Amino acid sequence: MTLKFARLGTAGNEQPAVIAQDADGTEKYFSLTAMTNDIDGGFLASDGIARTREALDKGELPEISAAGLRVGAPVARPGAVVAIGLNYTAHAAESGATPPEVPVVFLKPSNTIVGPFDAAPIPPSSEKYDYEVELAIVIGREASYLSSLEEAENCIAGYAVANDLSERDYQIPGAAGQWTKGKSLPASTPLGPWLVPAADIDPDSLRLQTVVNGESRQDSNTSDMIFDPATIVHHLSQYMVLEPGDVIITGTPEGVAMSGRFPFIQPGDVVEVEIERLGRQRQEYFRATAGSTPGVQLHPVS
Repeated sequence: MTLKFARLGTAGNEQPAVIAQDADGTEKYFSLTAMTNDIDGGFLASDGIARTREALDKGELPEISAAGLRVGAPVARPGAVVAIGLNYTAHAAESGATPPEVPVVFLKPSNTIVGPFDAAPIPPSSEKYDYEVELAIVIGREASYLSSLEEAENCIAGYAVANDLSERDYQIPGAAGQWTKGKSLPASTPLGPWLVPAADIDPDSLRLQTVVNGESRQDSNTSDMIFDPATIVHHLSQYMVLEPGDVIITGTPEGVAMSGRFPFIQPGDVVEVEIERLGRQRQEYFRATAGSTPGVQLHPVS
């Protein structure tokens, strides 16, 4: 039985749930409210995934209907969102960069995390807003100065789909670049729809895709990663403390608009990003206006 953890409901009022998928593909939704208030660092650090499996086996969780409910990010607002740049060989080539010898690391504000189907604002002055499908790592236990890749693997709770939306005019110009400015915009890290436990998936050979208005833009595989998830977690632990619930987005494959092969995102565009076995996101883009606060569109489970 494969598990998929989700948070369902209006923004700020999401309820924790688990989706149990049988071998024949049949899915049932179960509430986790009797076990935890949310899917967060505390839940993950207290062996929440293992406790959920045990509760399902014992028939202790109530089945629910998810019809009509908005799908939120599968992890409550993390303490940190750590991002890896230029982590696919072909993407480094299309960017005109030499493949890095050590991971390129930057941070994103945790308030950029939104649901996988929420309406997506393009900044008022943006001319070069770009999509990036990425494999997201969710940390399940504290990682600091890890001594081996095995230790790093044991710190990974699971994986999810992320879209690292990037404003290239803010990110690239200037002698040093301004990656933080280009990567910190409101609602610029859609996450989900699910968190799939690490025990249920092999992250080293997953197909990643981006489709814009029905046109394929990105179509690659995590096997093209320069640094795999365990290597990334081990490396980061030498420079920062990773805490349960933290999210690491691991870089994007080739096919972004910055390559010059495709146009940048425009108002009215529909962007779909998907990773094999981790689910699909869908965002409809609109132009944010000066002085506005981007809201969250409530999008139900289909």
